[in-house]
Amino acid sequence: MKYFHFLRLLSCSTRMRVSRSKHAPCSPASNAVHLAGSSLRFGLLLAFFLFAFSSSAAQDDLNTYRETYKQEFLTDPRSPLKEDDLQYLDFFPEMPKAKVTATFFKTPAEQPFEMPTYSGVTRTYRKYGVAYFTWGKFNASIALYENMTNISNPLYKDYLFLPFNDSTNGETTYGGGRYINMSKADAEDGEIIIDFNKCYNPWCAYSDGFNCPIPPLENKLPFAVEAGERMYKGEHKKK
Repeated sequence: MKYFHFLRLLSCSTRMRVSRSKHAPCSPASNAVHLAGSSLRFGLLLAFFLFAFSSSAAQDDLNTYRETYKQEFLTDPRSPLKEDDLQYLDFFPEMPKAKVTATFFKTPAEQPFEMPTYSGVTRTYRKYGVAYFTWGKFNASIALYENMTNISNPLYKDYLFLPFNDSTNGETTYGGGRYINMSKADAEDGEIIIDFNKCYNPWCAYSDGFNCPIPPLENKLPFAVEAGERMYKGEHKKK
């Protein structure tokens, strides 16, 4: 609402400047220059308004995502966290550059493989494709996988799994890496948008007793992803 109020003020301000110019002792040429300057200022302020509005909308979307994420701990009977534990979840502030547009190539020739977990068992995955993107001075790539165990389930047949490590692990984020959930629909037309603001901790970050996949070495990023979920501040639970 404050942005619409700002736009109304902007419009009124422009009209006042043009109105005053009608009574000013100036030539038609100077009038044209004045109006051109007003149009330029209006355009710049409008661009600022649109940027501020889009940033606010993105922040609202992220806040909604994080609230939903917290509530899912309370509805899943397997959850390692209870309502009192949610206060210990911690997140980085939104970082716009952490939402990257990557070039995406599918890898249909890849064969299923066993991805190890921190509990010692394995899970069967297949590399679905590789995304290529830039992060500051780095040219990076990261693989997305499909879970072959759940692929026959209609609820999960389009699900893609993106596990990764980065240089924040063990410092400000969980040492075992973080995950992002994605969909095959996100990876159409040779392009994919990866929002690291939505990366989350595996359940092993909160408690023992879970089979959390270990991010493959090809998904070890050589830079700090200071976005998404931070290290859990509560006590690690034992089972």
